[in-house]
Amino acid sequence: MNREIKDLSIGRAMEVKELVKQFRDSGFQAQNIGIASEIISEAKKSNAFTFLSFTSNMTASGLRGVFIDLVKRKKVDALITTSGSIDEDVIRSKLPYLQGNFEADDNKLGSEGINRMGNIFVPNDRYEYLEKFAEEALKGIYGSKKDLTASGLIFEIGNRIENESSLLHQCSRNSIPVFCPGITDGAFGMQLAFFQQKHPDFKVDVVKDFSRIIGLGMKAGKTLGVILGGGIAKHHTIIANILRGLDYAVYINSSSPYHGSLSGATTSEAKSWGKIKEDSKSVTIHGDAVVVFPMLVASVKEFF
Repeated sequence: MNREIKDLSIGRAMEVKELVKQFRDSGFQAQNIGIASEIISEAKKSNAFTFLSFTSNMTASGLRGVFIDLVKRKKVDALITTSGSIDEDVIRSKLPYLQGNFEADDNKLGSEGINRMGNIFVPNDRYEYLEKFAEEALKGIYGSKKDLTASGLIFEIGNRIENESSLLHQCSRNSIPVFCPGITDGAFGMQLAFFQQKHPDFKVDVVKDFSRIIGLGMKAGKTLGVILGGGIAKHHTIIANILRGLDYAVYINSSSPYHGSLSGATTSEAKSWGKIKEDSKSVTIHGDAVVVFPMLVASVKEFF
């Protein structure tokens, strides 16, 4: 028998956990948030190996703080992200990004040396800092290591960021690997290309990293994939688990499934490929991860 839809009851000083619990008996995406909370709780009680996947725009936002908290408390076991996350974390560990607006005059911003990321503004001097940091860091790494995986390189980068509020620094400190299959697709990736032009014997092996992430999933008793957004980070997470299938999966994205893209694909579609097990506990939440994910984490803080 189907569950009954119940009205939300908002009390003064209500905890997020209670609100999300009520969401479970509501409708639309609120119901899916409630289901996701239950899935994460069950997965963490089962000691599921947790893959957290996200795109770089989320690292540019305040959501970076939630990622740092999860890493510091060792609630995730591996991160999968895009190259821009390296850019955003290195820069924001030293210099702030600025609030802007979606309707800004982009020609005017360009002439003023400001790059727009939605309603986030990034002045050019931030990238000047990134270039200097990357050059110095790569020189230091090259002095002792000339052949690394992408995750190994990111580990070394994290060790060279002298800021406790850095995501990469905390990942290195807590031995949580960061996988970046498209590491060249960003400002840091461009610095890698420039560095390799001067040092042709410097190599970054992404294929070896793929074997590593597959091995992590295969060794785990159970696995949980928490996937924010789409693109290469999302696909790398689920295809790395195709040999076993994720036991638990929570997607949060704002893309539509109706044009056949991976970014918009649901957890249900992933079952047709075997990337998520047929009998898995899984849900897709259609919404803004910057809004939904902190609420979800707060609702299961004792586990996640």
